[in-house]
Amino acid sequence: MTKRYCLALDLIDDAALIAVYEQWHEHIWPEIKESIVSAGIEQMEIYRVSNRLFMIMDVNDSFSFEAKAKADAANEKVQEWETLMWNFQQALPFAKPGEKWVLMNKIFSLQ
Repeated sequence: MTKRYCLALDLIDDAALIAVYEQWHEHIWPEIKESIVSAGIEQMEIYRVSNRLFMIMDVNDSFSFEAKAKADAANEKVQEWETLMWNFQQALPFAKPGEKWVLMNKIFSLQ
């Protein structure tokens, strides 16, 4: 059974940095794609409005945030990517210390 998670994050509010950030996401590193897929994420999309990002993840039953975080911490390429991306990103004003992407609460469904 597929489950959906939605998360938010801000970018540094600089048009040139945002353009570079989007360029990086046109062709993510193969190791990053592999880490996403191997974690049980079946589909991922990121949308942007101004400097706010919105990520949608559809995951299978094997996915857990804890397992993904542990695998990412042990993956040198993922850590390199995350360090690079942090040059463009900034935590949401209400994020906990060290928190990047913040899980959103679903408040409405048409179905």
